[in-house]
Amino acid sequence: MLKTRIITALILAPIAIGGIFFLPPLGFALFTAAIITLGAWEWANLSGIEGQGGRVVYAAVTAAILYGLLNVPAVAVLWPALVWWFIGFLLVRGYPAGSDQWGSVPVRAAMGLLVLVPAWVGLNHLRTGGLDFGLIDNSLWAILYVFCVVWVADIGAYFAGRAFGKAKLAPRVSPGKSWAGVWGGLVAVGVFAVIVSLLASADGLDTVLLVLASLFTGLVSVLGDLLESMLKRFRGIKDSSQLLPGHGGILDRIDSLTVAIPVFALIITQLGWLTAGQW
Repeated sequence: MLKTRIITALILAPIAIGGIFFLPPLGFALFTAAIITLGAWEWANLSGIEGQGGRVVYAAVTAAILYGLLNVPAVAVLWPALVWWFIGFLLVRGYPAGSDQWGSVPVRAAMGLLVLVPAWVGLNHLRTGGLDFGLIDNSLWAILYVFCVVWVADIGAYFAGRAFGKAKLAPRVSPGKSWAGVWGGLVAVGVFAVIVSLLASADGLDTVLLVLASLFTGLVSVLGDLLESMLKRFRGIKDSSQLLPGHGGILDRIDSLTVAIPVFALIITQLGWLTAGQW
């Protein structure tokens, strides 16, 4: 299994890096739309759509929605997404209570659109927007930064959880996660944000704001993982698919990013560091 995971990672890493950091904006939009569409195909299964025909139709509808949002202002999608994730927090917090209200196939399918579509919008808003933070003016750095926030939070959570993880965060949803892991992840994210601010020569106020934005982004990234875990537990499956040998499905790799990206994009837009761009 470890060998398979490594081989898959070695194949996918250059594809992901090239697609995210070297494609022009429209190519980037198409590349990320393909990833989201595959994620939608997986989400259809989480929704309870078992037939391949239904899963393909759901993925196609998702792709059509993405196309329809190409020229829609990002904040018009990101603000409702923030509201949705608050609702998602309530659903995870109450599980299994309330599952009779959201457990139907249509509702779970709608949940998938609320998770995947804003992630794509936020990511492309970061790609096309103008960035102004300290000495940094290339928005590709903002994409790399939000990815790193999630990775740093995961690493901090892993080590803190192993060392101190007795009190469970959400045992009915994901028994492996602990409160110690959350706090460890946030400490790591805070340190990372300070280091980036120093490297960017940001002033004191912007440093504080970046730390706060990063801490909030790192905190809500946990929710993306928990929400998918809740859907998988309700559905009775371990992985969203087997598209990535040794890694499960695409959703299993991007679940935390689906909330971190739109939330971070919205925050830095409201702070004035990111302005809307054009294709």
